[in-house]
Amino acid sequence: MANRRLAPAAEQPQSFAFSSENAEWAKGQIEKYPEGRQASAVIPLLWKAQEQNGGWLPRAAIESVADELGMPHIRVLEVATFYTMFALEPVGRFWIQLCGTVPCDSCGARELKDYLQARLGAPGHVSADGNFSWLEVECLGACCNAPMAQINQDYYEDLTPDLLGALMDDLAAGRPVKIGSQVGRTSSEPKGGADTLVDATLFDGSRVGAWRQRFEDKKAEESSEPSGKAEAASSEQRAAADPKPARPDAGRAVEGRSTDAPAQRSASGEKPVKSGDEAEAADPAESTARPGKPAPTPAESIARAEAAGAEAGRQSDLPRDEPPPQPEASGASEGVSTDGPKTAPAETSGDKRPAPKSEGN
Repeated sequence: MANRRLAPAAEQPQSFAFSSENAEWAKGQIEKYPEGRQASAVIPLLWKAQEQNGGWLPRAAIESVADELGMPHIRVLEVATFYTMFALEPVGRFWIQLCGTVPCDSCGARELKDYLQARLGAPGHVSADGNFSWLEVECLGACCNAPMAQINQDYYEDLTPDLLGALMDDLAAGRPVKIGSQVGRTSSEPKGGADTLVDATLFDGSRVGAWRQRFEDKKAEESSEPSGKAEAASSEQRAAADPKPARPDAGRAVEGRSTDAPAQRSASGEKPVKSGDEAEAADPAESTARPGKPAPTPAESIARAEAAGAEAGRQSDLPRDEPPPQPEASGASEGVSTDGPKTAPAETSGDKRPAPKSEGN
């Protein structure tokens, strides 16, 4: 690839300075950047210095640009040696930079490289007549029209060895040449011309956006047809004669009483408690209410409840120093033993309650 070293000292000029015109131009480039950011103008100034020096950058030009921007010399030297757009050795009047990356290499760049090697010699050297020098570089961004080469500041694309040779002859003789594709291609279109987006209806509005006009025409046609009106009228008549049941409104309150509570029945002048509810509430086994029997008065209910509470709260009459009576043996009946003579149930003095019966009774 490219040799990124400075030219020998014998080829280096002793000094470099911008011409008055280029110095004014460089001042305008530096003023584009805020104070303290003048180093951002390093590439434009190096490019202008190379142009003034005949197409290549000597050491004196690099150091002059560094001094103009207040940068260390090594910083500007790093930039100049990194980019192949800056030639570090003398070049011919027409400097050919041949792209050698994958797209161009796949499309014939190797044949172009062999042609330049045979006609001009090794890269980096100027031809004997001083007209040409060449260099293989990385991608130049015209992959669609590969293979290509940059000669001075112009791109020449779709090259073949024969086309490149004719182009070099015309340049050396001073004849006009065609910049860009050498096979008649326009921009990056396919060879032979564009084969997509060529329909004129794509651009005159007859296709793109035409759906709106078709929609409006169809709507107007339907509105003007009597059959459409007759169908609409029959639909209205059918809906009036046979209405569909409305669906309940979700989430909306339904008119009417949501409950049938005693308070609401009383407010409407009805009996608070329904007769059916009274009958269902009466439990024949536990409730004191009996069909056909009057309910007890409040006083009777209170007395009955107090008596039940007193009975439940009565303490045992058994002496504290005597053990409680033991239950009869399992299988014994009241006062009769299965194994012996009849005995009377045990009693304690002070406890009139009968002894508990066994589980078998």
